[in-house]
Amino acid sequence: MPSEEDSDSDVQQGATWEHQSLAQVKIKVLRGHKDAVNSCSFAFEDSKIVTASHDKTLRLWDANSGAQVNVFKGHDSYVTCCHTDPNNARIASGGWDKRLLVWDIQTGTILWEAMNEGIVTSCHFSHDGRYLVNSSDLDFAVSVWDVREGSLIKKLFNHKSTVTCCRFAPSQNRICTTSMDRTTKITDMLTFTNDYNVTLTMGGHINVISSCSFSSDEHLLATGSWDKNIKIWDLATGVYRNHGPITLSKGHEGSISACNFSEDGGILVSSSYDETLVIWDVENCCQKFALKGHTGWVNDCRFSTDQKWIISCSNDKTVRMWNIESSDDIPVVLEHRKNIGLRIVQCQNCSKPFSIAQLDDEQNHKYCVFCRLEHPSEFSASPIDFNM
Repeated sequence: MPSEEDSDSDVQQGATWEHQSLAQVKIKVLRGHKDAVNSCSFAFEDSKIVTASHDKTLRLWDANSGAQVNVFKGHDSYVTCCHTDPNNARIASGGWDKRLLVWDIQTGTILWEAMNEGIVTSCHFSHDGRYLVNSSDLDFAVSVWDVREGSLIKKLFNHKSTVTCCRFAPSQNRICTTSMDRTTKITDMLTFTNDYNVTLTMGGHINVISSCSFSSDEHLLATGSWDKNIKIWDLATGVYRNHGPITLSKGHEGSISACNFSEDGGILVSSSYDETLVIWDVENCCQKFALKGHTGWVNDCRFSTDQKWIISCSNDKTVRMWNIESSDDIPVVLEHRKNIGLRIVQCQNCSKPFSIAQLDDEQNHKYCVFCRLEHPSEFSASPIDFNM
């Protein structure tokens, strides 16, 4: 049941802003959980946030003020995952107690629950809220449920090791699953009868695959792995069949815990056990910038629908809200610019050649660095602020 009050004094505190005055990314920090926070999800058109924690609770937060709205208590052990249905009527959660719980988000009542053979590792509602999928570890199973009835529709055994993540495609005709067996599988649901067929099996990673995310148009699928890499699979053209997926690398020094596309598919966020998040430019296949501030493993991350905010949660017991409205003004990380390649242009002042990255706009790079330094007032450039 939800609780409006808690004996701990810090539960009702609003978010604190924790960034330096000139930072380009503003940060709100939400505190209230008493142990590691494992999962986070936006709800109510981004006005609320739902989180799941090792402290055996789920918590509902006001995204604007950062105040805690409710605490949901019902699990007997660590809560590993949570997801809110698109109608903002229910929350699904799973945990080490092997239970999948479906809650009424308004009253906190447990509407129904189901036992699994092992720890529930992931859960996800379909985009119309009619179906729910969850994965568990010991039996390597994926279960598909009728949300209204609380009845099992189908149990899938497509993997050879623990299933780490399960996601409905936006069209909800397909379910993507990732596993410790180092494969990603897409299962064709079609009519939600007995015709469940694995239509795609993808490898590519050399370690556990921890996460997956469809772009909203379903053209792309991203997978994140403990091998520290993200792979982008072009499902629309199938070009990966002959040329392999696109690999986004060198962004993290630790295993990747989660990855998610923005609503328009233009950027991707990943979280890692190296305590950072990385924002990726999908079109140019490069890192835009990193977000630092957590002091423990970052376990999950999500974009708001309007793409102004990223939420993340961590073993440091906090939830962070990162305001990325000005992210287009942040320079792309130099190493990734070099990886893309350089091209030669001519300085419009001294006529000497100099190099810029392939993705740079030549109109914004008319003068070489020497001319800009020698005549800063005449050839001024916008200051670069890396302070986050």
